[in-house]
Amino acid sequence: MPRKARVVSKTNIYHVMLRGVNQQIIFEDEEDFRYFISILSMCRDICGYTIFAYCLMNNHIHLLMEEGTEPLSIVFKRICDRYVYWYNHKYERMGHLFQDRFRSEPVETERYFLIVIRYIFQNPVKAGIVSKVNQYRWCNYQAYLGVKDFTDTKKVLRCFAGINEFEFFMNSDANEKCMDISSVKCTFISDEKGKEVMWKLTGCTNVAEFQKLERNHRNLCIQKLKGAGLSVRQISRLTGVSKSVVGRL
Repeated sequence: MPRKARVVSKTNIYHVMLRGVNQQIIFEDEEDFRYFISILSMCRDICGYTIFAYCLMNNHIHLLMEEGTEPLSIVFKRICDRYVYWYNHKYERMGHLFQDRFRSEPVETERYFLIVIRYIFQNPVKAGIVSKVNQYRWCNYQAYLGVKDFTDTKKVLRCFAGINEFEFFMNSDANEKCMDISSVKCTFISDEKGKEVMWKLTGCTNVAEFQKLERNHRNLCIQKLKGAGLSVRQISRLTGVSKSVVGRL
């Protein structure tokens, strides 16, 4: 079937999401997070886009951004190509890292603009990683509190009477629906804990190491991970093995 045409925003502002293949982890350590953020900053100067909010989760990324001189299709080709080349070299792997193309939705009203940015910053809270939005390191929330970076905070802050009102809004309960993936739901065993379990049971610390295992040994390790309480979806994220293969073992 042909791909569904991307909906064009009248404001050129979009909520964009990238995710790993089979929802596998795309950031293994702090260096990975930092490098991807540096790419966002570097490509901004090339592509002319504006980022209002970003949040990097272990296996997916959310951004609120305004399209610049280049269309998003070219923007994300630049961003993804740079990161995948670096990631594959670092972890001695080959092949795709991101799931298909990026997903996007138009943001055309001030109300939805604020809903999306709150949703993005609350992602780690709803995933059970932190209890407050200002505690998560791999987003640009601190830029709104005065820490300078490459993102644009003026458009958002103009919508509030002051920083206290902004923080109250960003930390308030929200029930609105935004574009997302099912993996945001918090599992009984967090991915961080799951990585510890994987290391103890298999000796592997990341996806690349696991994928180098001999097939029979790999399958035995997957069975051990399932026995330890990790879900099929979670094992797939942590090991890079497809859900169908994990499910059959």
